[in-house]
Amino acid sequence: MVSQKVVIKNPTGLHLRPAGELCKEAVKYQSSINFSFKGGTANAKSVLSVLGACIKSGDTIEFICEGEDEEEALKAVVGAVESGLGE
Repeated sequence: MVSQKVVIKNPTGLHLRPAGELCKEAVKYQSSINFSFKGGTANAKSVLSVLGACIKSGDTIEFICEGEDEEEALKAVVGAVESGLGE
């Protein structure tokens, strides 16, 4: 299991478009990819889970990856968030 915290830079937080981009990146990997935010944990491969977390700009989330390609998965999702998820 590997994990890393990342700050959301998108000015409008993780609304539908960036949430979709995050999920698109996450589903490329076999590992389970979850994130923790405000005491809860959600599946990063589910757009509804990402939207349901109500993540705003400046919030910090922690990705938790577990599985055979966990290192690559963590690097990819953190990189996607840091690059702004297409915005």
